Amino acid sequence: ALSEILAAETVSCLNQAMAVLQDIWDEIGIPEKQQLERTEAVKKHIESLLDMMISEEKNLKEYLLNSIAVCRKELDTLHRELQLAPFEAEEQGTILQMEKDLRARVQVLLKQKRDRKQELENLQERDRDLCDILCTAPFRIDSNAVPSLEDLDRYRRHLASLSTEKEQRQEQFVSTKQQIILLMEELDRSPDTSFEQDVVCKDDEAFCLSEDNIAALQNLLQQLEAQRSQNEAACTELRSRIALLWERLQVPVEERESSAVH
Repeated sequence: ALSEILAAETVSCLNQAMAVLQDIWDEIGIPEKQQLERTEAVKKHIESLLDMMISEEKNLKEYLLNSIAVCRKELDTLHRELQLAPFEAEEQGTILQMEKDLRARVQVLLKQKRDRKQELENLQERDRDLCDILCTAPFRIDSNAVPSLEDLDRYRRHLASLSTEKEQRQEQFVSTKQQIILLMEELDRSPDTSFEQDVVCKDDEAFCLSEDNIAALQNLLQQLEAQRSQNEAACTELRSRIALLWERLQVPVEERESSAVH
């Protein structure tokens, strides 16, 4: 095996180094006792270096095992929050590969969590805008929890329904407003109440499209139409009386025609 070859090479390097040291010591003339002391020092240096390397690798293993435990715990939490099936870790592979795979899985689920929370915030912002315009209650959903995909889908469909309702009410408001303005001009009447001023004078987008306001809008239109009908009936009656008086007074046709334009 490669590891055995490398180990043998290491031993060979060590033997060569010790042989060189031995030659140097002999050339210098260092006594045998001191050579033994120096050899012992070399041994201690090597042992210390190896102990340090072993300690570092043990720390790495401990770090990886701790990371695996943390990732598993975090995955259990994320699976609950995202309403996924309980997490089951695969025990195959090396410690290093397991740690890498679990950490990657955590990152994937964290992104899913962030994406769902972000979409929920976007939907709630749209919901607030529509609720302000339509004066309706906001969609009921737990803002603190991570929404499920089904929750988000229901929320999207709810907002689509509200948007359709807003468009319908907006069209109804614009159409009714135009009729009200024409009727007020025909009746030579200016908006009196604050509601009438909101309808006639404010921008279309500023009008609150609540059910009560739409109902009040229809009621105002009906009142104006009733007033016009009353005026028309009164005019018809007056014209009939005038025509009758013309007949009785034998007013010439020319005079009748000149007065009729008014």
